[in-house]
Amino acid sequence: MKFVRFALALLPLFALTFSTWAFEDEKGWVSLFDGKTLKGWEANEKPECFQVKEGNLFLQGGMAHLFYIGEVEKHDFKNFEFKAEVKTAPSANSGIFFHTENRGKGGVKKGYEAQINNTFVKDLRKTASLVDVEDRLESPVKDDEWYQYYIMVKGKQIVIKINGKTIVDYTEIEKPVRKKGREERVLTHGTFALQAHDADSKTWFRNIMVKPLP
Repeated sequence: MKFVRFALALLPLFALTFSTWAFEDEKGWVSLFDGKTLKGWEANEKPECFQVKEGNLFLQGGMAHLFYIGEVEKHDFKNFEFKAEVKTAPSANSGIFFHTENRGKGGVKKGYEAQINNTFVKDLRKTASLVDVEDRLESPVKDDEWYQYYIMVKGKQIVIKINGKTIVDYTEIEKPVRKKGREERVLTHGTFALQAHDADSKTWFRNIMVKPLP
């Protein structure tokens, strides 16, 4: 009985400690998506590809990109942590661009792309690939399941984690050589963009967050 009373007496302390950990873990994170509107986001073309459904950002309908143009850091990020919950339907193809900018219609030239592709057979680069730089041939997750996508950039280091597991840890060398059409795939600064890719591709995002780093 004495042990039970002692354990019960410790519960508030454990609760306080857990609460403190949770607060510290979330400290500095800022939401980029309100779950209701596309406020702070802008499509470079085909705006119908991007919709808000049941609190999620839903992508479908062909090649287009949705750029963050909101107030956080004046949408210009250099060092940061980024996280979002992602879900894909079978054969979905999408991506998260960073250090990029909206130059209008067409593909994204500036910045890096973190791949989202579990089962799209026409592209061998699977989820968590740092596209054309550190490609992965196997997806760490399955379709129809929510998972957390994490990207960190600090200095010349890029880290990609899926559900807390590190998949890519890449350090950019000085003056990296890129293939034709990828010359701007280097670290500079810029915003984020989410990619809609194919007419039949369906991708969902929620809890899109960023933590600016010094």
